[in-house]
Amino acid sequence: MATIITYPATDEYSGYVGNYIKEAKADDLIEGLTASYSYIAGLMQGLTEEQLLHRYAEGKWSIKELLVHMLDTERIFSYRALRFARQDRTELPGFDENAYVAPSKADSRDINSILAEYTAVRTATIELFKSFDEEALNQKGKASGLELSVRALGYTILGHEIHHLRILRERYLA
Repeated sequence: MATIITYPATDEYSGYVGNYIKEAKADDLIEGLTASYSYIAGLMQGLTEEQLLHRYAEGKWSIKELLVHMLDTERIFSYRALRFARQDRTELPGFDENAYVAPSKADSRDINSILAEYTAVRTATIELFKSFDEEALNQKGKASGLELSVRALGYTILGHEIHHLRILRERYLA
């Protein structure tokens, strides 16, 4: 029987991640990550290259850059979850997501390549979180100056994606 990863308690996180966690309304993290992946992959496959390169304002990311940003963030948050689950007490630094955009060269990549990467990253994230038992999910660590649990990191990944999906619908595809 699969473990259901439920919503984190408010004492499992603090700071800005609470905004993302509130976006993730899934009763089970794995189901939420799976559903979000399916929706976003399908949405991206239906967009033209012109749409994928669209920026809703000067200086804003393209849809391709937005998708790669979500992948980068998921990788970083999953890595944090692994470190915390393994009881590594090293405080982890934050990262400047804007500094990652230009070196990603997302706009020059084929969407199928980005989606293949998305599939690999999401599959790895799901399998990692499925491997955690309740003790591991409750482990806490500190990253970006905030203390949070492994479970909260999982919901942060999902909520971060939902946050950007809302922006995508409201500002890019409206």
